[in-house]
Amino acid sequence: MREMIKLFLVIVVFSALSGGVLAAIQNATQERIEYQQLKFVKGPAINKILAGATNNPITDRFKVTDSGEEITVFVGMFDNEPNVVAFESFGKGFGGDIGAIVAVDLNTDEIVGVGVTTHSETPGVGSRAKTDPSFAQQFEGIPIQEPVKVTTEGGQIDAVSGATITSKGVCGAVVQAGDRYARIKNDIMDKLKGFKK
Repeated sequence: MREMIKLFLVIVVFSALSGGVLAAIQNATQERIEYQQLKFVKGPAINKILAGATNNPITDRFKVTDSGEEITVFVGMFDNEPNVVAFESFGKGFGGDIGAIVAVDLNTDEIVGVGVTTHSETPGVGSRAKTDPSFAQQFEGIPIQEPVKVTTEGGQIDAVSGATITSKGVCGAVVQAGDRYARIKNDIMDKLKGFKK
């Protein structure tokens, strides 16, 4: 019986130490992981849709909370004003979730740009939603609160040829962004009051 208690205590101590080490590693690498995601995953889409900004939207960012989830908001300055924001949202594609950065003009509440960040879509078919500039350009100027759909569902977005489900997924991400924008716009405006011009 004593041997079993000893073994149990050794396992408990080992588990506690292992958990502590893993937590410390996660805390130590969290910033680096976030930087890598910004630089290589989200950064290219952000820089593309906020091209012409007089600031660096990757470094000029802040966080707001939406329904218990922390959202990173990227700020684009145009005409010396922080008047465009971008954040990530998700929709369901053929191969899984599709991440998209959606940029919105705070003065007009219209979409400035959409850029796909992550996807598991079929290479050469669904993946064109990320690489085809004519697909992304269709979203520009649409009011963020307007329901966005592909033309086969009575909407205004022409789907990528052979990738209707992927196109619907991107539209879904934009619709989710519109819903989120309605909930967090006041928080965004509060954060921008202290934003350096």
